[in-house]
Amino acid sequence: MDAGILPITGVVLAGGAGRRMGGQDKGFVAWSGEPLIHNALRRLAALPQVLISANRSQARYRALGYEVVTDEAANFAGPLAGLRVAFRHAAYPWVLSVPVDTPCLPADLVARLWDRRIAQGLVVARSPSGPEPLVCLADRRLSVRLEAYWRAGGRRAQDWFAGADTAWFDLSAAEAANCNAPEDLR
Repeated sequence: MDAGILPITGVVLAGGAGRRMGGQDKGFVAWSGEPLIHNALRRLAALPQVLISANRSQARYRALGYEVVTDEAANFAGPLAGLRVAFRHAAYPWVLSVPVDTPCLPADLVARLWDRRIAQGLVVARSPSGPEPLVCLADRRLSVRLEAYWRAGGRRAQDWFAGADTAWFDLSAAEAANCNAPEDLR
């Protein structure tokens, strides 16, 4: 199936404070000659709706031609806050998230996650290091679970879906590599 007609809202999680990156907005840090945000958007570009979850540089992100959503709190509450707001703005029954700082995700990520989808469940990436919960495809109906987890004080991305029907999607260590600090950009 063509990714352009899949009922998926894609979201790039680009809302972090960038503390380990010296305070830089990671989305605009160059990797292989281009800003990380361009790489992430390329993975999702064929989807009918793509959101950028960002807590700063909103005008700069909007200039890329995508809807920008912002966390409710201005304190950089973490990536789960970005996923939560994406669920609220999703126009489609599935939400696929990717972190802005994971530039080596496979080009066919959308199709591969879609092939593993579970109704009322989710597909979560894992690497040899363990779960990579910010790379996931979730049935939007799981927003109820996410809201309950959030209201109970939960903030860990790897825990909010505990107990939900989950399929796993394997990534190599290289595909899952994050650019959290300047030395990771090499």
